[in-house]
Amino acid sequence: MTDTTPDLPPDTPVAVKEPSRFSVAWQSDFAWKFRRSPVALVSFSVVVLLVLAALFAPLIAPYDPFNPASLNLMNGFSAPMTPNAFTGDTFWLGTDDQGRDVFSTILYGMRISLFVGFAAVLFAMTLGVTLGLIAGYVGGWVETIIMRVADVQLTFPAILVAMLIFGIAKGITPVEYRDQMAIWVLILAIGLSDWVQFARVVRGATLVEKNKEYVQAARLIGRGSGAIMLRHILPNVLSPVLVIATISLALAIIAEATLSFLGVGAPPTQPSLGTLIRIGQGFLFSGEWWILFFPAVTLLVLALSVNLLGDWLRDALNPRLR
Repeated sequence: MTDTTPDLPPDTPVAVKEPSRFSVAWQSDFAWKFRRSPVALVSFSVVVLLVLAALFAPLIAPYDPFNPASLNLMNGFSAPMTPNAFTGDTFWLGTDDQGRDVFSTILYGMRISLFVGFAAVLFAMTLGVTLGLIAGYVGGWVETIIMRVADVQLTFPAILVAMLIFGIAKGITPVEYRDQMAIWVLILAIGLSDWVQFARVVRGATLVEKNKEYVQAARLIGRGSGAIMLRHILPNVLSPVLVIATISLALAIIAEATLSFLGVGAPPTQPSLGTLIRIGQGFLFSGEWWILFFPAVTLLVLALSVNLLGDWLRDALNPRLR
């Protein structure tokens, strides 16, 4: 068979296809570590699966557990995968005392837990990073006040600080708006109890970065303090912040569950996983174990997966381990 390919001069340039940004990112050192870590792959997959299940709960859940019109009290205390003695209906994870499908309540409850966790961490991160940047860059009495407040708060357990803030905020909220504002008050309480670690880490990193040459050059060309902190220092201190935020997400979810279990968190009209565990705890010793067991296992898997992912991020972004 004759080769019809024309002979090209040696100096003829050959077009080379540029790799896509996704291809470059996937071949990076960080992506390589991610692909080679079974813990990271499994924990990330579980977190994504649970988050998607919570986001699409109205489409996935077979019942709307918080619509009174769809409830049938005759379905109460149905065991998992067992036909109800009165109605003959079968539920995957059983039902609670009001006939609500436990699987559906977990999906809807996970939405509240994840929303509170993400919002509280975002609030704590924003507050802590801002105060840490100011304390590290400005210094003087401003740094002293911010760090002493942080030191005082560290002497108390975070859950007690959250309970105190929640009680004060709920007390000053009008009675008719308490149930409507309960979720936002919960976010405020957890966020204000968790900003300290962000501020301490950012303040330490800022003290190192502000003496480097690029910051000195920014001062020489007339950049203001705010611009230097936001455009020059902040991008260089974000790596540890992202790690802390991932680990704090698991702690925020557990804090929300703890507060809701104690009865000072999410209202009964918007139950989270902690509220479902509190409800199920009342029926544990009467034989209806599934009302407590399945929400508790879901909370455990969610918090453990986020925590393992945060631990892997800490190791992967640690320059000493590269």
